Amino acid sequence: MISDHLTDIEQFDAELWTIADNLRANSGLASNEYFMPIMGLLFLRQATNRYYEALAAIEAEKANGKMPDRPLRDVDFTRRRAMMLPEAARYDVILDQPKDGSLGEALTAAMEAVEEHFPPLAGQLPKDYERFDDELLESMMRKFDTEALRKASGDVFGRIYEYFLAEFSKQGAHDNGEFFTPPSIVQTIVNVIEPDHGIIFDPACGSGGMFVQSSHFIEHEGKDTMKRVTFYGHEKNETTAKLAQINLAVHGLQGSIQAGNEAITYYKDPHELIQHDKNADRVIGKCDFVMANPPFNVDEVDAEKVKNDPRLPFGLPGVNKAKKVSNANFLWMSYFYNYLKDTGRAGVVMSSQASSAGRDEAKVRQKLVETGAVDVMIDIRGNFFYTRTVPCQLWFFDRAKEADEARKDHVLMLDARNIYRKVSRAIYDFSPEQQKNIAAIVWLYRGQSDRFLELVEAYLAEAIAKGQATTEPFTAFEDRLAKLINLMAPFATEARDPDPLSETWTELAATQATLKQDIAAYGVEVVARAKEWESSANGRSRDNATLHAAREGLHAIADQCRDLTKQIDLAAKLAGRVADVAMQELEARDSDLWNNTEINKAKRALNGTNKDNDHGARGDVVEALRQARYFVKQADWLQERFPDAMLCDVEGLVKLVNRREIETHDWSLTPGRYVGVAPEEVDEDFDFEEALRSIHIDLKGLNEEATDLAARITRNFEELGV
Repeated sequence: MISDHLTDIEQFDAELWTIADNLRANSGLASNEYFMPIMGLLFLRQATNRYYEALAAIEAEKANGKMPDRPLRDVDFTRRRAMMLPEAARYDVILDQPKDGSLGEALTAAMEAVEEHFPPLAGQLPKDYERFDDELLESMMRKFDTEALRKASGDVFGRIYEYFLAEFSKQGAHDNGEFFTPPSIVQTIVNVIEPDHGIIFDPACGSGGMFVQSSHFIEHEGKDTMKRVTFYGHEKNETTAKLAQINLAVHGLQGSIQAGNEAITYYKDPHELIQHDKNADRVIGKCDFVMANPPFNVDEVDAEKVKNDPRLPFGLPGVNKAKKVSNANFLWMSYFYNYLKDTGRAGVVMSSQASSAGRDEAKVRQKLVETGAVDVMIDIRGNFFYTRTVPCQLWFFDRAKEADEARKDHVLMLDARNIYRKVSRAIYDFSPEQQKNIAAIVWLYRGQSDRFLELVEAYLAEAIAKGQATTEPFTAFEDRLAKLINLMAPFATEARDPDPLSETWTELAATQATLKQDIAAYGVEVVARAKEWESSANGRSRDNATLHAAREGLHAIADQCRDLTKQIDLAAKLAGRVADVAMQELEARDSDLWNNTEINKAKRALNGTNKDNDHGARGDVVEALRQARYFVKQADWLQERFPDAMLCDVEGLVKLVNRREIETHDWSLTPGRYVGVAPEEVDEDFDFEEALRSIHIDLKGLNEEATDLAARITRNFEELGV
């Protein structure tokens, strides 16, 4: 399962957040006071969606005879990752009840009903809705009751939920945002350790994202999460622990999450996930997988309290004059290592400082390397986190590697700082394909060339499918372009001297004719490549050589996609120029030959309105072409770097290093010290669309900041009575 949490619903998210933020303005409450009530409404909306989705599936199975016609039970819903919601707790029922001033009371009663019906949520949901004005609550609920949100499920609603968590974290509304780990980081961890069985433990679990993504991974494999794994978590902040329980419940999951003082991992092991093996005189972990994003660089841990902790066999990473552990990063590393079974895997987020820190921290790091369990190190560039701009690293342990003579002395160093997607001016992430490509490198490291080839094959198949899917967008664009040209033709071809339209109109006509021919040629090429692709299978898996040949053959399609995009843009711009000259220089609006209303409609149909994701026929066909070309590029990225479908050193990206080499670098585990610098690539095929998108993102972010600043200044003046 590969997550893509930032796609076309960014604007949708932003609109919802604006609505939610109105609660702050109209309620007089601080963001930390309305934080949980809003998350509760989102929970109820999604729980209701999942309930009706599961109910529809149940009724369909009954109708098909796949399920007996009997009263429904909780298990009928839980196996479909939903809760059997009491009627009084369903979002639509609450919203449709008579408006008698008791909406807050009804919402609180709904939360109580859910807790009673679903014991893992007991005491977790917000139950203070009576303090909000009923009109404000109803307005909020109706904004969350759009057609889109009523249909939202799975990844879409999960994205909205994550977006709200992120926005609150940016505001510092809760715990300074430390509870939220970006989904693409979580997904990368999941892709590397592949948590699909046994005990999954997160000793700094925040809002539970590690558990949810693990569940997506398991279900993508066609398995039932709750039959495969048990989730355990620590979370010192009790409000955050409630968020985690809500997040799990929204996804139909359960877990044991300890909160408060008993969940401070430095001093407590409330789940007793470590036992002492007296025969071997060592501690043995019970966890199959450990995943975490712990707080970085903590310097307040009481050294006296932890110095004899059996979970810290590598010793303390330094103690300062105040008898505090100078930096807790390697306390966490020791915990992660020791909570694992002898076959367990861990994937954790850590400060970039830890991989090369000196003195006592270096000694602990050396001991970790010498166990043979350090498996993979990944460098991540800055700006991946919503509240941290600094870069970070992902550390991976594999305890089974310790007993593997061929592997234990090697560590895979992967520098992913040049792999990213720009989401906003301040935020980057990994696209779904970038997540897959990183995972593919790890597959090669593990000798799983078959998975690597399957991914290349999937990219090429997708490129062909996307190429075939351009037919409809092409037709729509040609029809809308022709309609606009035909509407303008009577006026544009009218005799005049001098004629400021003549040159542009002639160029437009020629471009339209050439474009028509090139679209037809593209269609022929796509059909030919699709036939070659089908015949290349020949009833068996495609080998590496076959995939190389197919990929190289698709370069012609990729080039045509690039060229057609330029031609489409040119045609649209020429048509727009004709309209502009006609209106501005020739006063076409006053002519009977110029139907201004219809021409404006035709222009909008061609170019879109830039509202509600309306990009027009031009935008749709350009995106269709970009998609076809994009997947060829993904296959290129993999096969050009790993042409033999085997792991090899790639300058600036990846290197398999041995323990001796690590020792000569003072036991540093910083990938950038080993992989070198990527050679500068001459981009002969510069992506202007992407460059313009990046500029647009920057400008949008600056405009939003300016608007926010202006609003704050206005509020400040109002408060001062100016």
